[in-house]
Amino acid sequence: QVQLVESGGGLVQPGGSLGLSCAASGFIVRINNMGWYRQAPGKQRELVAVITGGGSTNYVDSVKGRFTISRDNAKNTVYLQMNSLEPEDTAVYYCNANVVTTSGARGNYWGQGTQVTVSS
Repeated sequence: QVQLVESGGGLVQPGGSLGLSCAASGFIVRINNMGWYRQAPGKQRELVAVITGGGSTNYVDSVKGRFTISRDNAKNTVYLQMNSLEPEDTAVYYCNANVVTTSGARGNYWGQGTQVTVSS
């Protein structure tokens, strides 16, 4: 079993910053891609940022230059630093990890989600 536990999030004013983290635990041999998704009310879940095991990153256009994804492989943790936040960034943010377990199985796992609200 693999668990992803998120922390961070909350309420911030437009133009402010927030940091999210997501720690994976369990019977993990290797974590490939790790990413952050978000889902706003009435909208589909969208990929915000992804980072490969080698550290390559990719972002949705709307957050480029404002958000930074990073990871600590020793801690099996992925981070999302969000700067210059806009009301349109309001959503529930979910982390995702593609994990190879000790049984040899490979699967996608999700965090429980954390609310980010950008409002004055």
